[in-house]
Amino acid sequence: MNISQRLERLPMTPTMNKILLIVGIGWLFDAMDQGMVSGVLAAVGSDWTLSPLDQSMLASAGTFGMIIGAAFSGIASDKWGRRKVILFTLLMYSVGSFLCGISANFTMLVICRFITGLGLGGELPAASTLVSEFSPIKQRGRNVVLLESFWAWGWIIAALVAYLLIPVYGWRIAFLVGAVPALFAAVLRIMVPESPRYLDLVGKHKQADEIVTKMEAEADIVVPNNKKTQLSAIKTSAWKSFSQLWSKNNLRATLVLWVIWFGINFGYYGFVLWTPSLLVAQGFSLVQSFGFTVIICLAQLPGYFSAAWLIERIGRKKVLIAYFAGTAFAAWLFGHAGSEMAVLATGCLLYFFALGAWGCVYSYTPEVYPTDVRGSGTGWAACFGRIGAFVAPFIVPLVYASFGEGVGFTVVFIMLASAFAVVAVVIALFGMETKGKPLSDTSDEKVGTRAMEMDEAAI
Repeated sequence: MNISQRLERLPMTPTMNKILLIVGIGWLFDAMDQGMVSGVLAAVGSDWTLSPLDQSMLASAGTFGMIIGAAFSGIASDKWGRRKVILFTLLMYSVGSFLCGISANFTMLVICRFITGLGLGGELPAASTLVSEFSPIKQRGRNVVLLESFWAWGWIIAALVAYLLIPVYGWRIAFLVGAVPALFAAVLRIMVPESPRYLDLVGKHKQADEIVTKMEAEADIVVPNNKKTQLSAIKTSAWKSFSQLWSKNNLRATLVLWVIWFGINFGYYGFVLWTPSLLVAQGFSLVQSFGFTVIICLAQLPGYFSAAWLIERIGRKKVLIAYFAGTAFAAWLFGHAGSEMAVLATGCLLYFFALGAWGCVYSYTPEVYPTDVRGSGTGWAACFGRIGAFVAPFIVPLVYASFGEGVGFTVVFIMLASAFAVVAVVIALFGMETKGKPLSDTSDEKVGTRAMEMDEAAI
């Protein structure tokens, strides 16, 4: 019985709960950054008299950093481990956020947003991979969605900062608050262990066994030494990992994931970064737009929790289709909202489905790849997806300006709704179900083989 098989059969343990909580708090800090940017865009644009193009550059600078950060983080996490990458990228994000808060001019602010994006883009794929690899088979999907639910709390805090602090202290306070995670990195380094699956794969069998044995003891499970087996250590390179993503066993998964990630990033960042500014352009005040954002952000929580509940009951594929279709419909409704009540109601619906979909995407992505390329696969999918997040802030104001006030607002959200709808169709036609299937260790290993091994191990 190898490390993966021992992990798959475990119930939730105190160690797993601790990892979920600590990594989740790091996830919350990342969300704070993204949430604050939407509020900062409107405030800094007014303070420095920025053009729409300047605001787009500011919004996309962080996203461009996320593109590069996601790609390198995936490669690095397969080479040096998930935990080290999470720690390093969290520190990078914190330093970048602090520098944003003391930026003397627009150019410096854009550069610092890029640095922040490097850290943010690198941490998220590594964090979801770590939680997925620690989780038992029956809790894996739910755990990763619950990890993603910390994003909602980060957005709520960011919305409160934008609503309560930015009007009083200015936009710099938002970035200075974002430097707090640097202190949290020390906690993460001490309390979060490396993924045993990764350790076993790279030949660090003793360390992997110690971590899993501790978790088994927490669950009152004992595995005799003569029943324990080890994987042969695998050495890989960045190019080999990338090429494996396009092998026969991984090709379909890679294509589907890249479409999913591009579509959700384009649609999501198309509306979250511009919603306050678009609402101001529609005639609402800046404070009103921040207030709407606070209320709308609360809808993220039931979106995550409902997805976490459903994902282990009806499966990843059905939940993904339902939540992407729901997001498309809600975006269309939001684009036609005219009154305050309509903005709030349709905005809540939009955030409910969109963030539930995000949770499912982060859960689904690591599951379709084997351990030897899981970090790279997740990182490259996120990297390609961030291209959608990069171009959306430029396309949204162009479309809005082309059609003018009123009509432009509606057309923007029809465009974003279409992106979500396309993803729902692709998943329905080509997506694979991963519910209840064990994580494989190598690219040559087939899911059916792992399932048979798990059955034999249980006998």
